[in-house]
Amino acid sequence: MAIPIAVLDCDLLLYGRGHRTLDRFKLEDVTDEYLVSTYGFPRQFIYYLVDLLGASLSRPTQRSRAISPETQILAALGFYTSGSFQTRMGDAIGISQASMSRCVANVTEALVERASQFIHFPEDEASVQSLKDDFYGLAGMPGVLGVVDCTHVAIKAPNAEDLSYVNRKGLHSLNCLMVCDARGVLLSAETHWPGSLPDCTVLQQAALTSQFETELHKDGWLLGDSSFFLRTWLMTPLHIPETPAEYRYNMAHSATHNVIERTFRTIRSRFRCLDGSKGTLQYSPEKSSHIILACCVLHNISLEHGLDVWSSPAAGHMEQPEEEYEQMESMDSEACRIRQELLLTHFS
Repeated sequence: MAIPIAVLDCDLLLYGRGHRTLDRFKLEDVTDEYLVSTYGFPRQFIYYLVDLLGASLSRPTQRSRAISPETQILAALGFYTSGSFQTRMGDAIGISQASMSRCVANVTEALVERASQFIHFPEDEASVQSLKDDFYGLAGMPGVLGVVDCTHVAIKAPNAEDLSYVNRKGLHSLNCLMVCDARGVLLSAETHWPGSLPDCTVLQQAALTSQFETELHKDGWLLGDSSFFLRTWLMTPLHIPETPAEYRYNMAHSATHNVIERTFRTIRSRFRCLDGSKGTLQYSPEKSSHIILACCVLHNISLEHGLDVWSSPAAGHMEQPEEEYEQMESMDSEACRIRQELLLTHFS
């Protein structure tokens, strides 16, 4: 039997004098099955987030009561994994819909502040070699430091008449550039690019490009699809393979690059606020970008905690705009030389 809970003032809930908190919901009072079905994650994972984010979510003010970090995290996880501020979600933890929204904002900010802690390329030599070995084990492609691609996340139309977010399907979106390793762990995530930008332009302007051109490993490369230009640090497929070696190269490239597509599907499946099934993200581009990045951080933390990246069921998602591009063959003679050497050395 449902017990009605009075809706309390959201400011009183969130900002409390003396750190007194409203603990209407206790993790120990419910089963793991309930937590996973309602909030998407098991108890120990939620406890870890409370330890990680608790200090950022405890902000004393001159008001009388505050929502505990635990409850704020549950509210945010409920939104990320369901894509909805449904009344029943707030009722389950005893807060209003307005408070749910404020909790999501607080937790999102706390996760974004920690993005660089959880999303980064390995730096020590042993970790870099392990990264390459894992990729080589997939399809025999050597020297791979990550696979890169873009994916669109639907957002509401910005208040301003800004067509920069309208993608090729005529929908408003953010075009998110991501890199992952062979297990689906994100190594880079840039979630703020307007949906009108083609993938090659996003990469050209991205921090990732300057990272690889100025400082990162000279003895390896990323794999990208044909929407990108061939570069010394980015290997793309051959447009028209002719020799057996070229066919073998393209097959190994495709099998390895597929990891990023599987990772996109898993993230959308786990974080339904991104998959379009409940509509677009009802926020400004900047806030939507932060929500996407927060989900990326949670994705990586979940892998650290042994929550299998491939275990989530497939989910419907926003139809991705098809890139209309000519084959992006590079005029970079050094990049062409490196790819040709790769063909001769490993696929002939």
